Amino acid sequence: MSKKFIVETSARHIHVTQEHLEILFGKGHELTKKKDLSQPGQFACEERVTIVGPKKELAGVSILGPVRPATQVELSATDARSIGIAAPIRESGDVAGSGACKVVGPCGEVEISEGVIVAKRHIHLTPADAEELGVQDKDVVWVKLDTDGRKAIFGDVVCRVSEKFARAMHIDTDESNAVSAPRDLEGEIIKL
Repeated sequence: MSKKFIVETSARHIHVTQEHLEILFGKGHELTKKKDLSQPGQFACEERVTIVGPKKELAGVSILGPVRPATQVELSATDARSIGIAAPIRESGDVAGSGACKVVGPCGEVEISEGVIVAKRHIHLTPADAEELGVQDKDVVWVKLDTDGRKAIFGDVVCRVSEKFARAMHIDTDESNAVSAPRDLEGEIIKL
């Protein structure tokens, strides 16, 4: 079995609560699946919103489903700076004290006082994958990306282990552009 894993680019997106979804899109609204994502049960939605910061806004930001217990916006560092939001680098779900913004939908808007982050690069693994790669949940590793003309080694990559995951690493658009990532990019954990 290969010790490599796919590396996917995670573009700007938002996760919303059911309450916020209904404010943004109307009472009783349910998310409309556009396509499944690599992580089981996760999907991109047809619904799009505008993220408003102090300097400007980002229109057409995709919602990822299903609904979550807390609304969370994941931007690249470039996106966050461009709209004037101080977004810390965090693992998904760790939003305490993070950036604030306004979210605008076709039927309403929501102000969130925290929830805007730059997602920490991470690898989703099943327990079997983690055992094979010699890592545990929350381990922080180095990953080698062998791209044409822009090879790189990324540090500070968090291993996230769960039976609910599928083996894949996620990087944001800034990181993807820095290595000219092709669609079929693979990564490999290395020891330094």
